[in-house]
Amino acid sequence: MTAIMLAERGRLRVFGRGPVLPDGQRIYAIGDIHGRLDLLDKLLVKIEADVDQRPAARPICIFLGDYIDRGPSSRETIDRLIEQGNRSECVFLKGNHESIAIRCLIDRSRFDQWMRLGGMETLHSYKISAQGVRNDKKIRALQVAFHEALPQAHFRFLRDLQNSYTAGDFFFVHAGVKPSVGLESQSESDLLWIREEFLSSDVDFGKIVVHGHTPVHEVEVRSNRVNIDTGAFATGRLTCLVIEGESLSVIST
Repeated sequence: MTAIMLAERGRLRVFGRGPVLPDGQRIYAIGDIHGRLDLLDKLLVKIEADVDQRPAARPICIFLGDYIDRGPSSRETIDRLIEQGNRSECVFLKGNHESIAIRCLIDRSRFDQWMRLGGMETLHSYKISAQGVRNDKKIRALQVAFHEALPQAHFRFLRDLQNSYTAGDFFFVHAGVKPSVGLESQSESDLLWIREEFLSSDVDFGKIVVHGHTPVHEVEVRSNRVNIDTGAFATGRLTCLVIEGESLSVIST
């Protein structure tokens, strides 16, 4: 495990002080997986080894969304996450990719957008061929096939994803928050999709926002946020931010 440099950790400020978690909690926040089951399995082994070596009263894994699309193993990734949720305390947040996939079950107009964002790879993982021209007839057939191929356990998993999670001085979300809106009043669209308005803001949000959605080469620590999306589907690096008390560290593949 590689510790974040003290200088970077010291940048984080909530109302002028360093952020903390409640005593006994240790959070493992995992970035965008995008169908890379191979990386997820490696990372979970490392997390479990860390818990074994350094027991905590309440270790919690928080997954920041975008479990599917782009990578080759979306279906298997969801299976693994469901299994992990049955074994330990986990929080599963919704990403924009899960949002589109869920909407495609009832709204055919979103299929082209989903395919452009990597949905074809997800359908392939459910043994659905999405090749060829996608006219309205083809899209209807894909929608029916997706309905039939999606296990009920997967449907429930996708349906029950949370938009955000708060622990101590930290606010966990997929994409970010709208700077001009209180954390309790954020729209789902902003929580799942926002980029530049959030990324360029120096506003004190009242919590440190831990997010993914926008790939970065290294974990990015700003005064008001931490970005842990290291582009796993393309880079082979899936990252976990470990938070305990006043300390931050990183586990990655």
